Amino acid sequence: MNAEHDFYNVLFLCTGNSARSVMAEVLLNSKGAPRFKAYSAGSHPSGAVNPNTLRLLSNLGFNTGGLRSKSWDEFALQSAPAMDFVVTVCDNAAGEVCPIWPGHPLSAHWGFPDPAAARGSEAQVAAVFADVFGQIERRIDIFINLPFSALDELSLKRRISEIGTAQEPEA
Repeated sequence: MNAEHDFYNVLFLCTGNSARSVMAEVLLNSKGAPRFKAYSAGSHPSGAVNPNTLRLLSNLGFNTGGLRSKSWDEFALQSAPAMDFVVTVCDNAAGEVCPIWPGHPLSAHWGFPDPAAARGSEAQVAAVFADVFGQIERRIDIFINLPFSALDELSLKRRISEIGTAQEPEA
């Protein structure tokens, strides 16, 4: 952990790295700067960020330049930034055997429905993407407000895991 620097690297993982993990990366980089630097990757990257993800982020005023679908292998290299946290955001990635991450980061699973699987009209699909984005945003808000300096490693691990099991409020 980079506790003495009060700065944390966070890697969000999904299978395709085209929607949920990218949303989490953008949100944490926006809301958590300068304390947090977020990255995203996939176990089997799709090769492109989902156009609906890019549209939603752009419509919400986020910069989408430089976003790309990338392999988690990039972050297992010795030259990669050492991660403090690795968070899976899809059930498939959570069940896969992950690489050994340099620095032994704390890990957690925050499952979200796959918006890329949404079917229907353009408006219906956009609504699913917006709903998942809202779910991710609520968990990012909880995460960035944790009392990091007041928690030991075991307590911090428990707290970030609990974020993933938090029930979504009824609509």
